[in-house]
Amino acid sequence: MFFSSDTRVLVQGITNALGSVYTPLMLSYGTSVLAGVASGDGGQDVASIPVFDMVEQALAAVGEVDASVIFVEPYDVLDASLEAIAAGIRQLILVTEGVPPLDMVRLLRKAEATDTLVVGPNCPGVIVPGQVLLGTHPAEFYAPGSVGVISRSSTLTYEVALQLTKAGIGQSIVVGIGSDRIMGSTFQQWLQILDEDDRTEAIVLVGEIGGDSEEVAARYIAEAIDKPVIAYLAGRSAPKGQVMGHAGAIIASQLGDWGDDIGTMESKLASFKAAEIPVGDRPSDLPKLVKRALKSAKNRTNDDE
Repeated sequence: MFFSSDTRVLVQGITNALGSVYTPLMLSYGTSVLAGVASGDGGQDVASIPVFDMVEQALAAVGEVDASVIFVEPYDVLDASLEAIAAGIRQLILVTEGVPPLDMVRLLRKAEATDTLVVGPNCPGVIVPGQVLLGTHPAEFYAPGSVGVISRSSTLTYEVALQLTKAGIGQSIVVGIGSDRIMGSTFQQWLQILDEDDRTEAIVLVGEIGGDSEEVAARYIAEAIDKPVIAYLAGRSAPKGQVMGHAGAIIASQLGDWGDDIGTMESKLASFKAAEIPVGDRPSDLPKLVKRALKSAKNRTNDDE
């Protein structure tokens, strides 16, 4: 797993509205926030965390950093991310919403070339319950356990985690991959990570209408994932035929011979059904589906033995 209580963290944009609010919350959760960066605000501190003008200055003062949580304004995200990568930071959490698409294209090219994990943008980040909080997750909704959650949503992620926690089902990690037009890490990447993670016994995937992320994920699960996966899809009550603006998804559907209904609830449900992935009608359905999946997986293991 990439993140743990030992993860050394930098916050870029620490003095802006979000950074100044969520840095103390991350710190109080036990996250090892070593320094912050905010151009022009060097020499200040936020919740006793020293602030520097540049990433290079921060690392010279505090040493090696594993991950950076980025709260800067949308048009500054590319520069902040490239600065972090140049300093050797290989895990970036982009909380900021509305990053220009071409900036994300440039960033992802650099990330691929440097083997950098990018989570987001427009995401609540990552939480490993009981160990580390990187982003804006409300920590009180989570509990340590063995179910990994991957989500495109933000607030819906919190609701799903709360339903699991109330049912006595803890989480190994919860990741909001983001919902901007162009994202960093994908459902497939995190499915592979969690499939290989010893602490994770089952995976909950939280998707929504629009785009083809869920259809692609369903195919990948059927082909490559061994652990049980349960899904919830938001948007069932959206008006049928409403244009969501996902032109790229429509083109991808034609190239992939998936039909022109890609991105609709019907398309996504059909994809999960074909992959034999149970889908909850509402978040409150997920705990029983998870328990059922874990029981089935345990029975299969016993039969194999």
